[in-house]
Amino acid sequence: MKEAALYEKLADNHVRCNLCAHRCKIAPLKKGICGVRENRNGVLFTLVYGASIAESVDPIEKKPLFHVYPGSKSYSIATMGCNFRCEFCQNHEISQIREGSILGRSSMPEEIVERAMDTGSKTIAYTYTEPTIFFEYAIDTAKTAREKGIKNVFVTNGFMTVETIKKLSPFLDAANVDLKSFRNEFYKRYCGAQLRPVLESLEQMKALGIWVEVTTLILPTLNDSKEELLDIANFIKSIGPETPWHISRFYPQYRMHTLPPTPISTIEMAARIGTDAGLKYVYTGNVPGNAREDTQCSKCGKLLIKRCGFTVEDMALEDSRCPFCKTQLDGIYTG
Repeated sequence: MKEAALYEKLADNHVRCNLCAHRCKIAPLKKGICGVRENRNGVLFTLVYGASIAESVDPIEKKPLFHVYPGSKSYSIATMGCNFRCEFCQNHEISQIREGSILGRSSMPEEIVERAMDTGSKTIAYTYTEPTIFFEYAIDTAKTAREKGIKNVFVTNGFMTVETIKKLSPFLDAANVDLKSFRNEFYKRYCGAQLRPVLESLEQMKALGIWVEVTTLILPTLNDSKEELLDIANFIKSIGPETPWHISRFYPQYRMHTLPPTPISTIEMAARIGTDAGLKYVYTGNVPGNAREDTQCSKCGKLLIKRCGFTVEDMALEDSRCPFCKTQLDGIYTG
């Protein structure tokens, strides 16, 4: 165990965790909503420091991050736990903790970075579960990674505090943030959370210079109306039209088996809405072979990066610029 960061001590040995936007008030011998931060005699501890539940070398496109070293490897890690309770979670076996079920193998930050270097990974991704809840482990790893010239990326629900983002920002290069809906009712009903902190996190990350890409999983009848999709597209444009929007197809999983897979026509409608709203880069996910997997120049429209699924099949860039009109492609390509 390791003493947690970002908490305050209260009366009667209670503590308040200020890591995520739940800001849990935790009584002695109790845990926060995430299930991995416990109050022991008025001191908050993280129960997952160095306890890796998943490690893998992934293509960066799997995060998905299409504008961060396209075609490169990303060493991906996770611990157990999450501050959301999404009924459609694809990693529920490790994100949704049952009492007494915190598992993981010992894997210290220096070891993570060494393995990332050995595999030729250009980034370390904190992913699979919600990286906010293993903040101490992630930031120590990220600091070591930076010293070795490896960049750091979060795949996150964005439900974190401003304090957390500010502490992370010197070491966090990019993030893919799930914007699951633009309706607070959806977040309350299906995630056990709220919308506003996610929007504020997106705004804060952009303001601090973190490269941001946004993913929305489209669930039939729940967040697929034209009005809501336009609201999402307009918000993304407001934080920067260069922000890529990944529109992902839903397949039944976890506790949500009554919904059918998202119709392709809905995915295409959402993509058109994003493009018409003025977003420079709109992508589709879980629809292999769709032309919306590719990256075109935002100025001349020429094909710059050809993809199939998570594989980059061809790339035509000259020092991260379009070779045809010399327009800079937004994102992280050097350094």
